[in-house]
Amino acid sequence: MSQLFSPYQLGNLTLANRIVIAPMCQYSAKDGCATDWHTIHLGHLALSGAALLIIEATAVEPDGRISPFDVGLWSDETEAALGKALEAARSWSDMPIAIQLAHAGRKASVAQPWKGGGQLGLDEGGWNVHAPSAVGFESYPRPPRALTRDDIARLVEAFAVAARRSVRLGLAAIELHGAHGYLMHQFLSPLSNRREDEYGGSLENRMRFPLQVLDAVRSVVPAGYPVGFRISGTDWVEGGWDVGQSIVFSEAAKTHGADFIHVSSGGLSAAQTIPLGPSYQVPFARAVKQATGIPTIAVGLITEPEQAEAIIGTGEADLIGLARGILYDPRWPWHAAAQLGASVKAPDQYLRSQPRQYSKLFA
Repeated sequence: MSQLFSPYQLGNLTLANRIVIAPMCQYSAKDGCATDWHTIHLGHLALSGAALLIIEATAVEPDGRISPFDVGLWSDETEAALGKALEAARSWSDMPIAIQLAHAGRKASVAQPWKGGGQLGLDEGGWNVHAPSAVGFESYPRPPRALTRDDIARLVEAFAVAARRSVRLGLAAIELHGAHGYLMHQFLSPLSNRREDEYGGSLENRMRFPLQVLDAVRSVVPAGYPVGFRISGTDWVEGGWDVGQSIVFSEAAKTHGADFIHVSSGGLSAAQTIPLGPSYQVPFARAVKQATGIPTIAVGLITEPEQAEAIIGTGEADLIGLARGILYDPRWPWHAAAQLGASVKAPDQYLRSQPRQYSKLFA
């Protein structure tokens, strides 16, 4: 039996297999509201045969968007718009859909990637950004303003409010974005956190804000509801965040009620040096899983079915995250199941597409 296509229990959520569609920003919202593009995007991925679909980084306040075109969940209007897209997807798929709640911090207020991705001027629809410390990102011309303690308390509550909205929308799980150089990662890394109060300095202090967010979210969701963290396993920069600190944070998150850790890497510093290659981030997921026992999602250049099967089969991670690869091949789970001799769920309308040589592909 294929381990990749074996079921898995995540909190009170039963997953049909081990394939997770990782969050991928679409930069196609309007004033934080999901649009018809999101209906198309989520709808076709919900027919892919994966076990769980996680909605892109969703800002908990307007200033927390990466770009002016990011999805948000801070108001009745943004909640209703996302609900409309979810309703359409659920009309034709029973795949569980989760959400990633996020704040971009100093990496906010940028153009869409296909328009260069640089920091937008205040006369171009941009805004002033904030961060743990007044330490800018790369060559962005406007440095961030350091958050006050009152700002931090307000943001903790903003995450909790967005979590309540997530539950109200019937979303199956929440992932908190602590990776890729965004706000919670900025607090964690000593490269971006230069504070001298209880939120900076020691590792315990740098972990304080993300753990407060986790506590606040955990307090407003039902018992058994899966809540986890996406982290960067390393900054890939000497003196920055690394796998040892990731293990300490993951253990603390587990103690605070986290159900999983989704392990990526990088994104905080332009000085990063990343040795790209197949499964290049899997060792970080393995290290976290082995040290803490918390369920982990591995992601990063996992492209081949046998590769994913080996990661699950050898216990390096519990779940596989697919992002760009499933945009390129939205039927990747079908093709993987065929190759591994497993079955996958397909919509009734597509059953006639089952290849003759795979007579048991569509369960």
